[in-house]
Amino acid sequence: MTERVPLTDLPIEDCVDDVRAALAERGRCVVTAEPGAGKTTILPLRLLDEPWLDGRTIVLLEPRRMAARAAARRLARLLGEDAGETVGWITRDDRAVGPATRLVVVTEGVLTARLVDDPALTDVGLVIFDEFHERSVPGDVGLALMLAGAQTGEHDARLLLMSATIDADAIAAHLDGAPVVSSPGRTYPIELVWRPKKRREPLAPAVVRAVREALRGPGDVLVFLPGVGEIRTVERELTAALGPDGPAVLPLHGSLPSAEQDAALVARAERRVVLATNIAETSLTVDGITAVVDSGLERTARLDPRTGMSGLHTINCSRASADQRAGRAGRLGPGVAIRLWSKAE
Repeated sequence: MTERVPLTDLPIEDCVDDVRAALAERGRCVVTAEPGAGKTTILPLRLLDEPWLDGRTIVLLEPRRMAARAAARRLARLLGEDAGETVGWITRDDRAVGPATRLVVVTEGVLTARLVDDPALTDVGLVIFDEFHERSVPGDVGLALMLAGAQTGEHDARLLLMSATIDADAIAAHLDGAPVVSSPGRTYPIELVWRPKKRREPLAPAVVRAVREALRGPGDVLVFLPGVGEIRTVERELTAALGPDGPAVLPLHGSLPSAEQDAALVARAERRVVLATNIAETSLTVDGITAVVDSGLERTARLDPRTGMSGLHTINCSRASADQRAGRAGRLGPGVAIRLWSKAE
């Protein structure tokens, strides 16, 4: 078997043979890997030449359009190619695939539509559900259709579920006892700093102070904010505070045009401060980050029992989310995470 990826020292490499064996023998596998392990960027490429694929395609499911495009581009770069060659993507809005494409990164709706239109999954040998902890109705429907098709013999595509935070044993039990493969992450030491907002202080001034503190060190800064409105406010105030000679201040959220999203993800010669929603928590890799400023907030849809309608609410993020966010500062070397709440909270 010819290795097509440059050698890496990512932790997931130690698990590749176990995943290969599980898929070859059982057809299903659950992988748990901490952030930084390399599951999204390494595993799909290492599986491209498996004999049971028999030239068929691997479909990699990402929960968001931005994540799908970013993953496809990163995977293609590892092969020394552009997206649309061996690796491509398909989302609701756009696509980059060609006749030689054998690894396609798709969003949940695309996979579900494919399963409805083509239950036999023609020319598909493996479906990978990445970031499976980010559960959604389309994703669960896609998994249910896959399992139903396998049970009735409509397709023989293998199934790989990957996540950093799921209860792997419980998921494996629902997959007829699928093998579980675990990998540690690779993060450098992260210093946690607590800088709680002042009483009744708006969020933006507290973020500006924390970013100034983070910029005393090297590298770029990633700021987690609950939504687009907060990103716009902080972008305006931070740009004014840092001045024309300061770092570039770049928003990152799902409503941006894809070119602006891509610009925020890639490191550049000048320093930058990336203002992101929780989309950057697990699904995306933002290059060059050595410091994180975390508002501790996220926006989520909740049902109002009085009206029977759902609406967006700003809530405190979970401890697991806060740890995921902090981990973004420790990918390149020792980092710092500044949290805008007290240690007691």
